[in-house]
Amino acid sequence: MHALVVYQSMSGNTRRIAEAVAEGLGSTMEVRLVEVAAAPAVVGDDVALLVVGGPTHAFGMGGGPPRQSVVRQAGGPLVPPGRGLREWLVGLRTSSPRLGSAAFDTRVVKPRMPGTAARAVARRLRAAGVRMVAPAQSFSVTGAQGRPAAGELERARRWGEALAAVHAAPSGP
Repeated sequence: MHALVVYQSMSGNTRRIAEAVAEGLGSTMEVRLVEVAAAPAVVGDDVALLVVGGPTHAFGMGGGPPRQSVVRQAGGPLVPPGRGLREWLVGLRTSSPRLGSAAFDTRVVKPRMPGTAARAVARRLRAAGVRMVAPAQSFSVTGAQGRPAAGELERARRWGEALAAVHAAPSGP
């Protein structure tokens, strides 16, 4: 049994946060980190914990027109081609009724924008029949083309450790 961390990253910020989360999870369990375009459509019985994250765009989870807008603004190869987080979640299937999950996002610090991709991801995970093991989590970045804000990589690593601990704790009757 291992953890699967699936992320969508437009400019590398969310990838860096996902790597830190995976590092924290890896302190007590095996972890596979994968960009959403390469993520499996079916999460098998070998996955015990699914952690999913993406950037907050257009007040929520990017995709469709918001993702296309980021591609235009980037003007380069920042946005990975292929399926995005929204499309992956629509088709997500799991063969494990015991699968636990958690959701995270990255959000620009200044100007502070409303909305969160993590809550939208969590809703879609629950709709797919996956139980949440922790509340949705947001991590701050300094700008769309910036970096994770000071301390956020360490906070993401600690969050990963906490997720692994929650998952390892025996569940009640």
